[in-house]
Amino acid sequence: MDFHLKSDQDLIHLYIGGQEGALVELIRRYQSKIYTSIYLLVKDEYLAEDIFQDTFIKVINTLKAGKYNEEGKFLPWVSRIAHNLVIDHFRREKRTPLVSGGDDFDIFDVLGHHDESTEDRMVREQTYKDLKSLIHLLPAEQKEVLIMRHFSDMSFKEIADVTEVSINTALGRMRYALNNLRKMMQQKELSLKN
Repeated sequence: MDFHLKSDQDLIHLYIGGQEGALVELIRRYQSKIYTSIYLLVKDEYLAEDIFQDTFIKVINTLKAGKYNEEGKFLPWVSRIAHNLVIDHFRREKRTPLVSGGDDFDIFDVLGHHDESTEDRMVREQTYKDLKSLIHLLPAEQKEVLIMRHFSDMSFKEIADVTEVSINTALGRMRYALNNLRKMMQQKELSLKN
């Protein structure tokens, strides 16, 4: 079956119906955005992988239990799960290890190693490298909104709900974040020219 031609909703139904390959396609489709959004918040590669894995374990459990009902909103839904797991992590003691899915399950085994060529990976890493370093310099509230909007495709209403602020506050934070990023990029270009 040609899974990559199917919609998210079709893939979800196929997976619930027992087609494991549909899940692999869903993860492949969004792994870069979701992993990046987690990594930008936690700033640690291994922790980001743990949270990414925990996110998809939660996704799998919810789908298998028949509790998914977000028609056509798969990426924002997964992003909310990931974001909540990041918040949970920061609420706990820094040293507390994340609860993983156990030795019998590894989301990266499900994915396999065929997803991205070395060239693609290098280009993607280079593209994000400078942007990541600038995003890290933003105030936490601005950084959070920017990541949820641009890496997780969440609406401002969804961002407002998750962060427990008004939509106007979320929009304001986004405006400040983009202005600050623009200023930092201009300063970086000036310093490179000098």
